[in-house]
Amino acid sequence: MAKQISEGTQITLDLKTIGILLFTVATVIGMWFTLQADIEEAKGLPVPAVSRTEYDLKDELIRQTILDTQDDVEKILEDLEKIDERLYDLQKER
Repeated sequence: MAKQISEGTQITLDLKTIGILLFTVATVIGMWFTLQADIEEAKGLPVPAVSRTEYDLKDELIRQTILDTQDDVEKILEDLEKIDERLYDLQKER
């Protein structure tokens, strides 16, 4: 039979457990306020400018990735054509 929790239910905690709970709550509250202060400080910092060199390097990387992807797609298309030819030959033999 399940026990019901009501106004008359008694919970006993020892001093060590209460201390651990208070310490945990205090730590979480401290971390929250520290995080909020860091966020406000970050809002006040200047936005870092993207240098021309960084922009050129990223642009080159993106273009190279596109070209590599295009080469891969062409290889896949060649393989697909070979598979299609083989399938056609197998169907012709029947």
